[in-house]
Amino acid sequence: MNARIAPLRSSSPRPARMVLLGTGVVGSAVWGRLASWSGTPRGERLSLVHAANSRFAISNREGLPADTRELLMRNPPHASSLDAVEDVFAGHGPRIVIDATASEQVAERHAHWLAKGIHVVTACKLGQGTSLSRWHAIQSAQAAGGTRYGDSATVGAGLPLLRSLRALQAGGDRIHAIAGVLSGSMAWLCNEYDGLRPFSGFVRQAGEAGYTEPDPRDDLSGEDVRRKLLILARASGYPLDADAVQVESLVPDALATLPREALADGLSMLDAPLRERYAAAYRNREKLRFVGRLQAGGLATVGLESLPADHPLVGGAGTDNRVAVWSDRYRERPLVIQGPGAGAEVTAAGLLDDALAIPSS
Repeated sequence: MNARIAPLRSSSPRPARMVLLGTGVVGSAVWGRLASWSGTPRGERLSLVHAANSRFAISNREGLPADTRELLMRNPPHASSLDAVEDVFAGHGPRIVIDATASEQVAERHAHWLAKGIHVVTACKLGQGTSLSRWHAIQSAQAAGGTRYGDSATVGAGLPLLRSLRALQAGGDRIHAIAGVLSGSMAWLCNEYDGLRPFSGFVRQAGEAGYTEPDPRDDLSGEDVRRKLLILARASGYPLDADAVQVESLVPDALATLPREALADGLSMLDAPLRERYAAAYRNREKLRFVGRLQAGGLATVGLESLPADHPLVGGAGTDNRVAVWSDRYRERPLVIQGPGAGAEVTAAGLLDDALAIPSS
């Protein structure tokens, strides 16, 4: 008598439960992208169960609806607290925090969550782009918790920069140098500035278009690029201290100390120095670019450079980032990666790419 063997039943993996921190421009783009995946295989792999900003939080363990207005009517918001993040994860399957904030308080929790078995996907540079001790803590917490830290969106808004650096090293390559136009706002300013009209006018235009931070001094000071360069350097095998990067700020001391309400008039302090820098570059048939640079041995610099027209970093348009990587296999001609380095949609895509890359069990 032949025994009948029941066919094996393949159980579909449980969706990853996600907490979204930050509901501003990038966070809203993440939410909208998830909503567009409803009913698709990608959508079935991710379930948003909690969303919060600095003022309120909304939770639903069955998954949050895509329409925020409908959500608010059906699920009255409650006070926001980072302590609630671990409480909303119930059941089995991967747990993921998506950090779409620029919050120091949230970045402080990254290592804690990772050690607790909660994956972290982030666009915030404060985790790996500040103190070396915090960077080490994040690396150790991943090992302790068996978790992943998705950081593609921290540099280049999701361009394949960090994953390319890691893939090269995984294949036995060594990174010798990196040079990049790493700020979308500074890229736009250098691409648009013509040396004729006041530079301050271009800064105002960039702010109105949403390219700069609300205070453009955050971009012009080089602080944003410094953090990105630290992230790239550490991923390339150069664990630099936070103060190891030499930064040339474009903001004179008199402008740096102005209160925000006086900034509109104070931006004119930029005009004469930038006009002189542009004129010198023009005479040499060169272009100005705001560059973050890592050289062999760990020397790291950030500042405005005058580059030949055929330099790997001269090119692109708009807010494009452009990064050149020299390594064992790219010794003579660098690997160049280029693409939009700013924008809510591309950043949201980078965040969710990292979330989808996390194993389902």
